[in-house]
Amino acid sequence: MKFSSKRLSQTITQLCLIKEIDHIVISPGSRNAPLTIGFTEHPSFTCFSIVDERCAAFFALGVAQQINRPVALICTSGSALLNYYPAVAEAFYSDIPLVVISADRPEKLVEIGDGQTIRQENVYSNHILYSANCKDGDEFQLKNETEINIALNTAIELQGPVHINAPFEEPLYHKTDDLLVRPQHVPARTMEASEPDFKELAQIWNSSSQKLILTGTLPPLSIDDQVTAQLASRDDLLVFTEATSNWHHPNFIPAIDQLITALNPEEFEALQPELLITFGGMVISKRIKAYLRKYKPKHHWHINKKKAFDTYFSLSEHLRMDPNTFFRKFLPLLQPAHSNYQSSWLQIRKYRLEKHTEYLGTVTYSDIRAYSLVFNSLPKGCQLQLANSATVRYAQLFELKNQPEVFCNRGTSGIDGSTSTAIGAAVASGKQTVYVSGDLSFFYDSNALWNQYIPKDLRIIVINNSGGGIFRILPGAKSAAHFKTYFETSHNLNAANLCEMYDIEYAAVSDELSLKNELSSFYSESHRPRLLEIFTPQEVNDKVLLDYFEFIR
Repeated sequence: MKFSSKRLSQTITQLCLIKEIDHIVISPGSRNAPLTIGFTEHPSFTCFSIVDERCAAFFALGVAQQINRPVALICTSGSALLNYYPAVAEAFYSDIPLVVISADRPEKLVEIGDGQTIRQENVYSNHILYSANCKDGDEFQLKNETEINIALNTAIELQGPVHINAPFEEPLYHKTDDLLVRPQHVPARTMEASEPDFKELAQIWNSSSQKLILTGTLPPLSIDDQVTAQLASRDDLLVFTEATSNWHHPNFIPAIDQLITALNPEEFEALQPELLITFGGMVISKRIKAYLRKYKPKHHWHINKKKAFDTYFSLSEHLRMDPNTFFRKFLPLLQPAHSNYQSSWLQIRKYRLEKHTEYLGTVTYSDIRAYSLVFNSLPKGCQLQLANSATVRYAQLFELKNQPEVFCNRGTSGIDGSTSTAIGAAVASGKQTVYVSGDLSFFYDSNALWNQYIPKDLRIIVINNSGGGIFRILPGAKSAAHFKTYFETSHNLNAANLCEMYDIEYAAVSDELSLKNELSSFYSESHRPRLLEIFTPQEVNDKVLLDYFEFIR
Protein backbone atom coordinates (compact mmCIF):
# COMPACT_ATOMS: atom_id res chain seq x y z
CA MET A 1 0.00 0.00 0.00
CA LYS A 2 1.29 3.44 -0.97
CA PHE A 3 0.80 6.80 0.71
CA SER A 4 1.12 10.32 -0.59
CA SER A 5 4.42 11.82 0.52
CA LYS A 6 2.55 14.90 1.79
CA ARG A 7 2.10 14.88 5.57
CA LEU A 8 -1.08 16.93 5.34
CA SER A 9 -2.65 14.40 2.97
CA GLN A 10 -1.69 11.57 5.31
CA THR A 11 -3.13 13.43 8.29
CA ILE A 12 -6.48 13.96 6.54
CA THR A 13 -6.79 10.40 5.29
CA GLN A 14 -5.73 8.83 8.59
CA LEU A 15 -8.20 10.90 10.63
CA CYS A 16 -11.00 10.10 8.16
CA LEU A 17 -10.12 6.43 8.51
CA ILE A 18 -10.14 6.53 12.31
CA LYS A 19 -13.50 8.35 12.37
CA GLU A 20 -15.04 5.87 9.88
CA ILE A 21 -15.53 8.46 7.14
CA ASP A 22 -14.93 5.88 4.47
CA HIS A 23 -17.10 6.91 1.49
CA ILE A 24 -15.11 9.30 -0.69
CA VAL A 25 -16.34 11.08 -3.83
CA ILE A 26 -13.47 12.39 -5.95
CA SER A 27 -13.48 14.75 -8.93
CA PRO A 28 -10.40 14.81 -11.17
CA GLY A 29 -7.64 17.39 -10.82
CA SER A 30 -3.95 17.82 -10.26
CA ARG A 31 -3.69 19.92 -7.11
CA ASN A 32 -5.75 17.30 -5.24
CA ALA A 33 -3.43 14.47 -6.35
CA PRO A 34 -2.01 13.94 -2.82
CA LEU A 35 -5.55 13.43 -1.50
CA THR A 36 -6.60 11.22 -4.41
CA ILE A 37 -3.52 9.05 -3.89
CA GLY A 38 -4.12 8.86 -0.15
CA PHE A 39 -7.75 7.77 -0.42
CA THR A 40 -7.61 5.50 -3.48
CA GLU A 41 -4.51 3.61 -2.36
CA HIS A 42 -6.10 2.52 0.93
CA PRO A 43 -8.42 -0.52 0.71
CA SER A 44 -10.65 0.65 3.57
CA PHE A 45 -12.04 3.57 1.56
CA THR A 46 -14.90 3.21 -0.92
CA CYS A 47 -14.06 5.74 -3.62
CA PHE A 48 -16.22 7.14 -6.44
CA SER A 49 -14.98 9.13 -9.42
CA ILE A 50 -17.42 11.79 -10.68
CA VAL A 51 -16.19 14.49 -13.05
CA ASP A 52 -18.81 17.22 -12.60
CA GLU A 53 -18.29 18.69 -9.13
CA ARG A 54 -21.90 19.83 -8.74
CA CYS A 55 -23.14 16.34 -9.53
CA ALA A 56 -20.42 14.82 -7.36
CA ALA A 57 -21.54 16.86 -4.35
CA PHE A 58 -25.19 15.93 -4.72
CA PHE A 59 -24.23 12.28 -5.32
CA ALA A 60 -22.31 12.41 -2.02
CA LEU A 61 -25.31 14.03 -0.36
CA GLY A 62 -27.48 11.12 -1.52
CA VAL A 63 -25.00 8.62 -0.10
CA ALA A 64 -24.79 10.46 3.25
CA GLN A 65 -28.59 10.69 3.34
CA GLN A 66 -28.74 6.90 3.32
CA ILE A 67 -25.77 5.82 5.46
CA ASN A 68 -26.29 8.56 8.12
CA ARG A 69 -22.55 9.18 8.28
CA PRO A 70 -20.33 11.87 6.77
CA VAL A 71 -19.21 11.44 3.16
CA ALA A 72 -16.05 13.20 1.97
CA LEU A 73 -15.75 15.21 -1.23
CA ILE A 74 -12.35 15.77 -2.85
CA CYS A 75 -11.67 18.41 -5.49
CA THR A 76 -8.86 20.42 -7.02
CA SER A 77 -8.26 24.13 -6.55
CA GLY A 78 -10.04 27.07 -8.18
CA SER A 79 -13.68 27.12 -9.22
CA ALA A 80 -14.05 23.36 -8.60
CA LEU A 81 -15.11 23.83 -4.98
CA LEU A 82 -17.57 26.58 -5.91
CA ASN A 83 -19.52 23.96 -7.87
CA TYR A 84 -20.03 22.13 -4.57
CA TYR A 85 -21.88 25.10 -3.09
CA PRO A 86 -25.50 24.18 -4.01
CA ALA A 87 -25.10 20.80 -2.30
CA VAL A 88 -23.29 22.37 0.66
CA ALA A 89 -26.24 24.72 1.19
CA GLU A 90 -28.68 21.82 0.88
CA ALA A 91 -26.69 19.79 3.42
CA PHE A 92 -26.58 22.79 5.76
CA TYR A 93 -30.37 23.18 5.84
CA SER A 94 -31.14 19.45 5.66
CA ASP A 95 -28.68 18.43 8.40
CA ILE A 96 -26.76 16.01 6.19
CA PRO A 97 -23.06 15.49 7.00
CA LEU A 98 -20.67 16.31 4.14
CA VAL A 99 -16.92 16.85 4.45
CA VAL A 100 -15.62 19.07 1.65
CA ILE A 101 -11.85 18.69 1.28
CA SER A 102 -10.52 21.15 -1.27
CA ALA A 103 -6.94 21.20 -2.48
CA ASP A 104 -5.36 24.66 -2.65
CA ARG A 105 -2.11 26.37 -3.51
CA PRO A 106 0.13 27.48 -0.64
CA GLU A 107 -0.67 30.96 0.66
CA LYS A 108 2.35 32.53 -1.10
CA LEU A 109 0.91 31.45 -4.48
CA VAL A 110 -2.58 32.85 -3.96
CA GLU A 111 -3.51 36.23 -5.52
CA ILE A 112 -0.40 36.41 -7.72
CA GLY A 113 -2.20 35.78 -11.02
CA ASP A 114 -1.85 31.98 -11.34
CA GLY A 115 -4.61 29.95 -12.98
CA GLN A 116 -7.05 27.80 -11.02
CA THR A 117 -6.51 29.99 -7.99
CA ILE A 118 -9.20 31.76 -5.98
CA ARG A 119 -9.64 32.78 -2.35
CA GLN A 120 -10.67 29.40 -0.96
CA GLU A 121 -10.45 29.94 2.77
CA ASN A 122 -13.91 30.33 4.38
CA VAL A 123 -15.54 30.28 0.95
CA TYR A 124 -18.74 28.67 2.35
CA SER A 125 -18.84 30.91 5.42
CA ASN A 126 -22.61 31.49 5.41
CA HIS A 127 -23.58 27.83 4.98
CA ILE A 128 -20.98 25.75 6.79
CA LEU A 129 -20.69 24.42 10.33
CA TYR A 130 -16.90 24.70 10.44
CA SER A 131 -14.07 25.82 8.15
CA ALA A 132 -10.66 24.28 8.79
CA ASN A 133 -8.01 26.33 6.98
CA CYS A 134 -4.92 24.18 7.00
CA LYS A 135 -1.41 25.50 6.33
CA ASP A 136 1.32 24.10 4.12
CA GLY A 137 4.49 23.01 5.90
CA ASP A 138 5.58 20.45 8.51
CA GLU A 139 5.75 23.16 11.19
CA PHE A 140 1.95 23.39 11.05
CA GLN A 141 1.38 19.68 11.68
CA LEU A 142 -0.11 20.05 15.17
CA LYS A 143 -2.33 22.99 14.17
CA ASN A 144 -3.57 21.11 11.13
CA GLU A 145 -4.36 18.02 13.20
CA THR A 146 -6.41 20.13 15.60
CA GLU A 147 -8.33 21.84 12.79
CA ILE A 148 -9.08 18.59 10.97
CA ASN A 149 -10.24 16.89 14.18
CA ILE A 150 -12.59 19.77 14.92
CA ALA A 151 -14.00 19.77 11.39
CA LEU A 152 -14.61 16.02 11.19
CA ASN A 153 -16.07 15.85 14.70
CA THR A 154 -18.38 18.76 13.90
CA ALA A 155 -19.75 16.92 10.86
CA ILE A 156 -20.36 13.84 13.02
CA GLU A 157 -21.76 15.59 16.09
CA LEU A 158 -23.90 18.26 14.42
CA GLN A 159 -24.82 16.38 11.23
CA GLY A 160 -23.99 18.97 8.61
CA PRO A 161 -21.34 20.18 6.15
CA VAL A 162 -17.78 21.19 7.03
CA HIS A 163 -14.91 22.41 4.88
CA ILE A 164 -11.23 21.47 5.08
CA ASN A 165 -9.00 23.58 2.81
CA ALA A 166 -5.69 21.81 2.22
CA PRO A 167 -2.81 23.64 0.46
CA PHE A 168 -0.19 21.53 -1.29
CA GLU A 169 3.19 22.56 -2.71
CA GLU A 170 4.49 20.82 -5.84
CA PRO A 171 5.54 18.07 -6.52
CA LEU A 172 2.10 16.56 -6.05
CA TYR A 173 2.36 12.95 -7.22
CA HIS A 174 5.17 11.57 -5.06
CA LYS A 175 4.37 8.43 -3.07
CA THR A 176 5.97 6.67 -0.14
CA ASP A 177 5.74 3.26 1.47
CA ASP A 178 5.84 4.78 4.91
CA LEU A 179 3.23 6.44 7.06
CA LEU A 180 4.94 9.67 8.11
CA VAL A 181 2.35 10.84 10.64
CA ARG A 182 0.44 9.41 13.58
CA PRO A 183 -2.24 12.09 14.06
CA GLN A 184 -3.88 12.34 17.46
CA HIS A 185 -7.51 11.25 17.27
CA VAL A 186 -9.89 13.38 19.32
CA PRO A 187 -13.17 11.41 19.53
CA ALA A 188 -16.46 13.02 18.60
CA ARG A 189 -18.88 13.61 21.46
CA THR A 190 -22.50 12.54 21.69
CA MET A 191 -24.85 15.51 21.91
CA GLU A 192 -26.68 15.34 25.22
CA ALA A 193 -30.31 16.37 25.41
CA SER A 194 -31.13 19.24 27.75
CA GLU A 195 -34.16 18.52 29.91
CA PRO A 196 -37.08 20.97 29.76
CA ASP A 197 -39.54 21.44 32.60
CA PHE A 198 -41.88 18.58 31.67
CA LYS A 199 -44.42 19.41 34.38
CA GLU A 200 -44.80 22.98 33.14
CA LEU A 201 -45.15 21.77 29.54
CA ALA A 202 -47.73 19.20 30.63
CA GLN A 203 -49.78 21.96 32.27
CA ILE A 204 -49.85 23.87 28.98
CA TRP A 205 -50.88 20.72 27.08
CA ASN A 206 -53.58 19.77 29.59
CA SER A 207 -55.06 23.26 29.55
CA SER A 208 -55.16 23.41 25.74
CA SER A 209 -58.30 21.94 24.19
CA GLN A 210 -56.92 21.59 20.65
CA LYS A 211 -53.42 20.33 19.85
CA LEU A 212 -51.76 19.98 16.44
CA ILE A 213 -48.55 18.15 15.57
CA LEU A 214 -47.03 19.12 12.22
CA THR A 215 -44.05 17.19 10.89
CA GLY A 216 -41.71 18.10 8.08
CA THR A 217 -39.02 15.93 6.54
CA LEU A 218 -38.13 12.87 8.64
CA PRO A 219 -35.94 9.83 7.94
CA PRO A 220 -37.87 6.55 7.78
CA LEU A 221 -38.60 4.85 11.12
CA SER A 222 -37.81 8.03 13.07
CA ILE A 223 -40.68 7.70 15.54
CA ASP A 224 -41.25 4.64 17.71
CA ASP A 225 -44.40 2.62 17.10
CA GLN A 226 -45.44 2.97 20.74
CA VAL A 227 -45.15 6.76 20.62
CA THR A 228 -47.04 6.79 17.33
CA ALA A 229 -49.88 4.70 18.73
CA GLN A 230 -50.25 6.83 21.87
CA LEU A 231 -50.35 10.07 19.92
CA ALA A 232 -52.82 8.68 17.38
CA SER A 233 -55.18 7.59 20.16
CA ARG A 234 -55.66 11.07 21.60
CA ASP A 235 -58.96 12.59 20.48
CA ASP A 236 -57.82 16.14 21.32
CA LEU A 237 -54.84 15.89 18.94
CA LEU A 238 -54.46 16.18 15.16
CA VAL A 239 -51.29 15.00 13.43
CA PHE A 240 -50.45 16.49 10.04
CA THR A 241 -47.73 14.75 8.05
CA GLU A 242 -46.25 15.24 4.59
CA ALA A 243 -45.01 12.95 1.83
CA THR A 244 -41.46 13.36 3.16
CA SER A 245 -42.42 12.76 6.81
CA ASN A 246 -42.23 8.96 6.45
CA TRP A 247 -44.62 8.68 9.42
CA HIS A 248 -47.90 6.84 9.00
CA HIS A 249 -51.06 6.02 10.93
CA PRO A 250 -54.74 5.84 9.88
CA ASN A 251 -55.52 8.66 12.34
CA PHE A 252 -52.93 10.98 10.80
CA ILE A 253 -53.71 13.39 7.98
CA PRO A 254 -51.01 13.19 5.27
CA ALA A 255 -52.44 15.28 2.42
CA ILE A 256 -52.58 18.65 4.19
CA ASP A 257 -53.38 20.76 1.13
CA GLN A 258 -56.18 18.40 0.18
CA LEU A 259 -57.80 19.07 3.55
CA ILE A 260 -57.32 22.78 4.13
CA THR A 261 -57.51 24.32 0.63
CA ALA A 262 -61.28 24.03 0.56
CA LEU A 263 -61.96 25.39 4.07
CA ASN A 264 -64.06 28.51 4.70
CA PRO A 265 -63.19 31.11 7.39
CA GLU A 266 -65.40 29.45 10.02
CA GLU A 267 -63.72 26.10 9.42
CA PHE A 268 -60.28 27.69 9.60
CA GLU A 269 -61.16 29.06 13.04
CA ALA A 270 -62.47 25.65 14.13
CA LEU A 271 -59.17 24.05 13.07
CA GLN A 272 -56.96 26.60 14.87
CA PRO A 273 -54.81 24.85 17.51
CA GLU A 274 -54.03 26.31 20.89
CA LEU A 275 -50.81 24.30 20.99
CA LEU A 276 -48.65 23.54 17.94
CA ILE A 277 -45.81 21.02 18.18
CA THR A 278 -43.43 20.66 15.25
CA PHE A 279 -40.43 18.49 14.49
CA GLY A 280 -38.56 17.26 11.45
CA GLY A 281 -37.09 19.31 8.63
CA MET A 282 -38.60 21.79 6.22
CA VAL A 283 -42.37 21.78 5.61
CA ILE A 284 -43.45 21.68 1.97
CA SER A 285 -47.01 22.97 2.16
CA LYS A 286 -47.24 26.71 1.58
CA ARG A 287 -50.89 26.59 2.55
CA ILE A 288 -50.31 25.24 6.05
CA LYS A 289 -47.58 27.83 6.62
CA ALA A 290 -49.87 30.65 5.52
CA TYR A 291 -52.69 29.26 7.65
CA LEU A 292 -50.65 28.97 10.86
CA ARG A 293 -49.15 32.43 10.34
CA LYS A 294 -52.65 33.89 10.18
CA TYR A 295 -54.36 31.64 12.75
CA LYS A 296 -51.50 31.57 15.24
CA PRO A 297 -51.43 29.06 18.10
CA LYS A 298 -50.99 30.34 21.65
CA HIS A 299 -47.96 28.10 22.05
CA HIS A 300 -45.54 26.65 19.51
CA TRP A 301 -42.92 24.11 20.55
CA HIS A 302 -40.26 22.85 18.17
CA ILE A 303 -38.41 19.64 19.01
CA ASN A 304 -34.88 19.47 17.60
CA LYS A 305 -31.47 18.99 19.19
CA LYS A 306 -29.84 21.60 17.00
CA LYS A 307 -32.10 24.42 15.80
CA ALA A 308 -35.62 25.82 15.73
CA PHE A 309 -36.96 28.10 13.01
CA ASP A 310 -39.76 30.47 13.97
CA THR A 311 -41.65 29.50 10.82
CA TYR A 312 -45.08 30.55 12.11
CA PHE A 313 -43.94 33.62 14.08
CA SER A 314 -45.19 32.12 17.35
CA LEU A 315 -42.29 29.99 18.64
CA SER A 316 -42.39 29.76 22.43
CA GLU A 317 -40.23 26.70 23.23
CA HIS A 318 -37.20 25.12 21.58
CA LEU A 319 -36.97 21.61 23.03
CA ARG A 320 -33.38 20.50 22.38
CA MET A 321 -33.89 16.78 22.30
CA ASP A 322 -34.91 13.86 20.12
CA PRO A 323 -38.71 13.58 19.55
CA ASN A 324 -38.81 9.98 20.78
CA THR A 325 -37.02 10.89 24.00
CA PHE A 326 -39.31 13.87 24.52
CA PHE A 327 -42.57 11.97 24.02
CA ARG A 328 -41.52 8.95 26.11
CA LYS A 329 -41.02 11.28 29.09
CA PHE A 330 -43.88 13.64 28.28
CA LEU A 331 -46.80 11.36 27.42
CA PRO A 332 -47.18 9.78 30.91
CA LEU A 333 -47.82 13.26 32.34
CA LEU A 334 -50.83 13.97 30.14
CA GLN A 335 -54.40 13.82 31.31
CA PRO A 336 -57.08 11.94 29.37
CA ALA A 337 -59.13 14.22 27.14
CA HIS A 338 -62.58 13.93 25.63
CA SER A 339 -62.90 15.89 22.44
CA ASN A 340 -64.16 15.58 18.89
CA TYR A 341 -61.26 17.60 17.49
CA GLN A 342 -59.58 14.61 15.86
CA SER A 343 -62.72 12.69 14.88
CA SER A 344 -64.44 15.65 13.21
CA TRP A 345 -61.43 16.47 11.05
CA LEU A 346 -60.86 12.83 10.16
CA GLN A 347 -64.46 12.78 8.93
CA ILE A 348 -63.80 15.81 6.72
CA ARG A 349 -60.65 14.13 5.46
CA LYS A 350 -62.68 11.03 4.58
CA TYR A 351 -65.03 13.18 2.51
CA ARG A 352 -62.09 14.86 0.76
CA LEU A 353 -60.62 11.46 -0.12
CA GLU A 354 -63.93 10.36 -1.62
CA LYS A 355 -64.06 13.51 -3.74
CA HIS A 356 -60.37 13.03 -4.65
CA THR A 357 -61.08 9.52 -5.94
CA GLU A 358 -64.18 10.68 -7.78
CA TYR A 359 -62.32 13.49 -9.55
CA LEU A 360 -59.40 11.30 -10.60
CA GLY A 361 -61.84 8.79 -12.04
CA THR A 362 -63.23 11.33 -14.50
CA VAL A 363 -60.37 13.77 -15.16
CA THR A 364 -58.75 14.04 -18.58
CA TYR A 365 -55.19 12.86 -19.20
CA SER A 366 -52.90 15.44 -17.57
CA ASP A 367 -50.14 15.84 -14.98
CA ILE A 368 -52.33 14.97 -12.01
CA ARG A 369 -53.65 11.85 -13.72
CA ALA A 370 -50.11 10.77 -14.69
CA TYR A 371 -48.82 11.30 -11.15
CA SER A 372 -51.77 9.34 -9.78
CA LEU A 373 -50.96 6.35 -11.97
CA VAL A 374 -47.26 6.55 -11.16
CA PHE A 375 -47.73 6.77 -7.39
CA ASN A 376 -50.25 3.90 -7.47
CA SER A 377 -47.76 1.73 -9.36
CA LEU A 378 -44.88 1.92 -6.85
CA PRO A 379 -43.56 -1.53 -5.91
CA LYS A 380 -43.43 -2.69 -2.33
CA GLY A 381 -40.18 -2.00 -0.50
CA CYS A 382 -38.90 0.61 -2.92
CA GLN A 383 -37.33 3.93 -2.07
CA LEU A 384 -38.91 7.00 -3.69
CA GLN A 385 -36.75 10.00 -4.54
CA LEU A 386 -38.64 13.11 -5.61
CA ALA A 387 -37.46 16.15 -7.53
CA ASN A 388 -38.52 19.57 -6.33
CA SER A 389 -41.04 22.03 -7.72
CA ALA A 390 -44.22 20.42 -9.12
CA THR A 391 -43.21 16.80 -8.46
CA VAL A 392 -42.98 16.96 -4.67
CA ARG A 393 -46.11 19.13 -4.52
CA TYR A 394 -48.16 16.65 -6.52
CA ALA A 395 -46.91 13.92 -4.17
CA GLN A 396 -48.54 15.88 -1.34
CA LEU A 397 -51.99 15.10 -2.79
CA PHE A 398 -51.69 11.31 -2.63
CA GLU A 399 -51.36 8.58 -0.04
CA LEU A 400 -48.49 6.75 -1.71
CA LYS A 401 -49.11 3.07 -2.37
CA ASN A 402 -47.08 0.63 -0.24
CA GLN A 403 -45.69 3.52 1.85
CA PRO A 404 -42.25 3.79 0.22
CA GLU A 405 -39.38 5.56 1.94
CA VAL A 406 -39.60 9.10 0.55
CA PHE A 407 -36.76 11.58 0.12
CA CYS A 408 -36.45 15.03 -1.45
CA ASN A 409 -33.90 17.84 -1.19
CA ARG A 410 -36.10 20.18 0.84
CA GLY A 411 -33.32 22.07 2.62
CA THR A 412 -33.11 24.71 -0.09
CA SER A 413 -35.83 23.20 -2.33
CA GLY A 414 -33.79 23.78 -5.50
CA ILE A 415 -34.25 21.81 -8.71
CA ASP A 416 -30.47 21.42 -9.08
CA GLY A 417 -28.98 18.08 -8.10
CA SER A 418 -32.14 16.00 -7.57
CA THR A 419 -31.10 13.32 -10.07
CA SER A 420 -27.54 13.15 -8.68
CA THR A 421 -28.90 12.81 -5.14
CA ALA A 422 -31.25 10.02 -6.21
CA ILE A 423 -28.41 8.09 -7.87
CA GLY A 424 -26.15 8.48 -4.83
CA ALA A 425 -28.99 7.30 -2.59
CA ALA A 426 -29.67 4.33 -4.87
CA VAL A 427 -26.01 3.30 -4.74
CA ALA A 428 -25.85 3.54 -0.94
CA SER A 429 -29.23 2.06 -0.01
CA GLY A 430 -29.12 -1.17 -2.01
CA LYS A 431 -32.90 -0.88 -2.46
CA GLN A 432 -34.72 -0.42 -5.71
CA THR A 433 -34.97 3.34 -6.11
CA VAL A 434 -37.67 5.09 -8.10
CA TYR A 435 -36.83 8.67 -9.00
CA VAL A 436 -39.67 10.90 -10.20
CA SER A 437 -38.85 14.25 -11.75
CA GLY A 438 -40.24 17.03 -13.87
CA ASP A 439 -38.57 17.80 -17.16
CA LEU A 440 -36.71 20.98 -16.15
CA SER A 441 -35.20 19.45 -13.03
CA PHE A 442 -34.15 16.35 -14.96
CA PHE A 443 -32.49 18.18 -17.86
CA TYR A 444 -30.90 20.71 -15.50
CA ASP A 445 -29.04 17.86 -13.79
CA SER A 446 -28.48 15.59 -16.81
CA ASN A 447 -24.75 15.24 -16.00
CA ALA A 448 -25.91 13.12 -13.07
CA LEU A 449 -26.05 10.21 -15.52
CA TRP A 450 -22.35 10.64 -16.31
CA ASN A 451 -20.94 8.03 -13.94
CA GLN A 452 -20.43 4.29 -13.82
CA TYR A 453 -22.28 3.58 -10.59
CA ILE A 454 -25.97 3.72 -11.59
CA PRO A 455 -27.64 0.52 -10.31
CA LYS A 456 -29.43 -1.53 -12.93
CA ASP A 457 -32.64 -1.50 -10.87
CA LEU A 458 -32.84 2.32 -10.77
CA ARG A 459 -36.08 3.53 -12.34
CA ILE A 460 -36.35 7.14 -13.52
CA ILE A 461 -39.73 8.66 -14.39
CA VAL A 462 -39.76 12.07 -16.09
CA ILE A 463 -43.05 13.96 -16.36
CA ASN A 464 -42.41 16.13 -19.42
CA ASN A 465 -44.92 18.95 -19.85
CA SER A 466 -42.49 20.94 -22.04
CA GLY A 467 -41.51 23.53 -19.45
CA GLY A 468 -41.95 24.83 -15.93
CA GLY A 469 -45.63 23.97 -15.67
CA ILE A 470 -45.81 25.00 -12.01
CA PHE A 471 -45.57 28.67 -13.07
CA ARG A 472 -48.95 28.38 -14.80
CA ILE A 473 -50.56 27.71 -11.42
CA LEU A 474 -49.07 30.72 -9.63
CA PRO A 475 -51.41 33.74 -9.39
CA GLY A 476 -50.72 36.27 -12.15
CA ALA A 477 -47.78 34.40 -13.66
CA LYS A 478 -49.41 33.61 -17.02
CA SER A 479 -50.22 37.27 -17.58
CA ALA A 480 -46.57 38.29 -17.30
CA ALA A 481 -44.87 39.50 -20.47
CA HIS A 482 -42.82 36.80 -22.24
CA PHE A 483 -44.24 34.15 -19.88
CA LYS A 484 -43.37 31.15 -22.05
CA THR A 485 -39.79 32.25 -22.69
CA TYR A 486 -38.64 33.54 -19.31
CA PHE A 487 -40.91 31.86 -16.75
CA GLU A 488 -42.25 28.61 -18.17
CA THR A 489 -39.18 28.24 -20.42
CA SER A 490 -41.03 26.14 -23.00
CA HIS A 491 -38.96 23.58 -24.91
CA ASN A 492 -39.22 20.53 -27.18
CA LEU A 493 -36.53 18.39 -25.55
CA ASN A 494 -36.80 14.70 -24.73
CA ALA A 495 -34.53 12.26 -22.89
CA ALA A 496 -34.09 9.70 -25.70
CA ASN A 497 -30.60 10.73 -26.78
CA LEU A 498 -29.37 11.05 -23.19
CA CYS A 499 -30.51 7.49 -22.52
CA GLU A 500 -28.77 6.22 -25.64
CA MET A 501 -25.53 7.97 -24.64
CA TYR A 502 -25.59 6.62 -21.08
CA ASP A 503 -26.89 3.11 -21.91
CA ILE A 504 -30.25 3.46 -20.16
CA GLU A 505 -33.38 1.69 -21.40
CA TYR A 506 -35.81 4.31 -22.69
CA ALA A 507 -39.56 4.35 -23.20
CA ALA A 508 -41.95 7.23 -23.89
CA VAL A 509 -45.72 7.57 -23.57
CA SER A 510 -48.19 10.37 -24.27
CA ASP A 511 -51.57 8.87 -23.34
CA GLU A 512 -53.10 7.04 -20.40
CA LEU A 513 -53.42 3.59 -21.95
CA SER A 514 -49.76 3.55 -23.03
CA LEU A 515 -48.72 4.74 -19.57
CA LYS A 516 -50.61 1.93 -17.85
CA ASN A 517 -49.08 -0.64 -20.19
CA GLU A 518 -45.53 0.62 -19.57
CA LEU A 519 -45.94 0.79 -15.81
CA SER A 520 -47.14 -2.83 -15.69
CA SER A 521 -43.59 -4.08 -16.37
CA PHE A 522 -41.47 -1.01 -15.67
CA TYR A 523 -40.17 -2.15 -12.27
CA SER A 524 -39.30 -5.73 -13.25
CA GLU A 525 -35.71 -6.97 -13.32
CA SER A 526 -33.47 -5.69 -16.07
CA HIS A 527 -29.83 -5.60 -17.14
CA ARG A 528 -29.82 -1.80 -17.37
CA PRO A 529 -31.48 1.09 -15.53
CA ARG A 530 -34.71 2.30 -17.11
CA LEU A 531 -36.21 5.71 -17.84
CA LEU A 532 -39.85 6.33 -18.67
CA GLU A 533 -40.70 9.72 -20.13
CA ILE A 534 -44.34 10.71 -19.75
CA PHE A 535 -45.45 13.53 -22.04
CA THR A 536 -48.46 15.49 -20.78
CA PRO A 537 -50.41 18.34 -22.44
CA GLN A 538 -48.81 21.64 -21.51
CA GLU A 539 -51.91 23.79 -21.89
CA VAL A 540 -54.39 21.91 -19.65
CA ASN A 541 -52.42 20.89 -16.56
CA ASP A 542 -52.94 24.08 -14.58
CA LYS A 543 -56.70 24.18 -15.22
CA VAL A 544 -57.09 20.51 -14.26
CA LEU A 545 -55.25 21.08 -10.98
CA LEU A 546 -57.18 24.22 -10.09
CA ASP A 547 -60.44 22.42 -10.92
CA TYR A 548 -59.33 19.61 -8.60
CA PHE A 549 -59.23 21.91 -5.57
CA GLU A 550 -62.58 23.40 -6.52
CA PHE A 551 -64.13 19.94 -6.97
CA ILE A 552 -63.07 18.56 -3.57
CA ARG A 553 -64.81 21.46 -1.80
